[in-house]
Amino acid sequence: MKTTTYHQLRQSTYKKYKLISKIHCPYFRKQIHFTSQGFWHLIYTGRNKPRDKKTQKLRLKLLNQAVKVIKTTNTLQEYQKIPYKNIYFYGFIAIIDGWKIKVIVKKRGKGKLVFWSVIPNWTTNNKRDRLLHKGNMEID
Repeated sequence: MKTTTYHQLRQSTYKKYKLISKIHCPYFRKQIHFTSQGFWHLIYTGRNKPRDKKTQKLRLKLLNQAVKVIKTTNTLQEYQKIPYKNIYFYGFIAIIDGWKIKVIVKKRGKGKLVFWSVIPNWTTNNKRDRLLHKGNMEID
């Protein structure tokens, strides 16, 4: 069995990522753009701090599933607005190929919709209320 190093995985995923460019999302009825910002965010947190290698590898491996979620989603599960920055985050949750993931799409003002992140299997709070994400979608 061939083992892929971190650098090989990052390089091959980046090549695939650049080919995606943009895809149609049924929920928005618009294109979601896959920019360098989105790929950067798979590697770094919102504070320019590198994620640990294990987290990076998992997020890189989930890119194909994130694309599937965006291509098929019709339901928004989360929404967050940061008024003072005029930024909007949209969260889509799905179980794809056995993985429970959340895909985040970002929009700044009246700009284009941009893929922001894919978050692997996470936990909700104990009461299972409507808050499905505890934290800052900008950083996650």
